[in-house]
Amino acid sequence: MPKITFVNRDGSRAEVEAPVGETLLDVAQSHAIDIEGACEGCMACSTCHVIVDTADYDRLPAPSEDEADMLDLAYGLTPTSRLGCQVVVTEALDGLTVSLPRDAHDLRGD
Repeated sequence: MPKITFVNRDGSRAEVEAPVGETLLDVAQSHAIDIEGACEGCMACSTCHVIVDTADYDRLPAPSEDEADMLDLAYGLTPTSRLGCQVVVTEALDGLTVSLPRDAHDLRGD
């Protein structure tokens, strides 16, 4: 099973097993990684914004036009930003590292 490393807002790292076919959002939420996903993966918000490690970015398929448009609304956008709900885990992504933006606007209010 592929392993994905999430770098949390505080800089701590969590390496987790990620089932093939799940999105990064689903993987993060199933491992209690602090990522929101307010629209529950429908690509109607940008609260699952992640920053892919520069060395790993080219391993991902290009974002769709709809994802690119939604990313324009993400806080702290970078050249390697993606929506976690749109990145599907494959064996080729084993070892992928993604960071949660240091600052985020959490709509949950908790």
